[in-house]
Amino acid sequence: MSKDFTIITYKQLVESLSQKGYSFQTFREFIQEPCKKVILLRHDVDARKEHSLRFAKIQHELGITGTYYFRMVPQSFDEGVIREIASMGHEIGYHYEDMDFAKGDVDKAYELAKKHLAQLREVAEVKTICMHGSPRSPYDNKEVWKNYDYRELGIIAEPYFDLDFLKVLYLTDTGRRWDGEGVSIRDKAPGVKSQKPEEKGSRDSGFENHVYHSTHDIINACKAGGLPNQIMFNFHPQRWTNNPVTWTQELVWQNVKNMVKRGLVKYRD
Repeated sequence: MSKDFTIITYKQLVESLSQKGYSFQTFREFIQEPCKKVILLRHDVDARKEHSLRFAKIQHELGITGTYYFRMVPQSFDEGVIREIASMGHEIGYHYEDMDFAKGDVDKAYELAKKHLAQLREVAEVKTICMHGSPRSPYDNKEVWKNYDYRELGIIAEPYFDLDFLKVLYLTDTGRRWDGEGVSIRDKAPGVKSQKPEEKGSRDSGFENHVYHSTHDIINACKAGGLPNQIMFNFHPQRWTNNPVTWTQELVWQNVKNMVKRGLVKYRD
């Protein structure tokens, strides 16, 4: 069995889903005309943008598409990378963190959102956005939309507002695991009961039996026909690599972050 969070394991996951008859849609496509049995491959490009390009190429080789959300910071925003990913038919979106940039000033955050969207749209078409969790920040980036409407900016959807997570299973690799709700500050499915670190699983969405720790757990469930019909996967591609040095660095650094975030979750609860 291959190590988890490697490109090898990622390809095994995607291939197993394809072999089970799932369609693959971008988030925009799903919002406009959802398939009944479908996988949404969402990628939050937080860092190591070249890893996202590797993901995009793998998907292109397999004839499938995904959605890539880019931050407006140097470790994410790269015109060449974005254009190349878009040229393969993948969706490009804005991974916004403007409340964090604006230190909680909602009006300033909205102006920054408009500015950053315009910059990103000079590189690729953008019709959907998705918040960046900013776990170390006291500000929730979604709060900007309490005063403003992203649809006025030509945006048709944002996952945390426009997906029904009681019908679409949400699986995220936050925490470098697939059951990391207990070490996630904001990357949680709205309307779904959060999972405490000491609990095996506590979803109240009808997905109680769909809590997985490793990617291999998901692959095995897929092969057994045990996955629901509609799933959004959220990948952070910087975590996925075949390079043993980078893989180990990510493992160690993520373990440190999980300790900090677990404390923050308990404090905020």
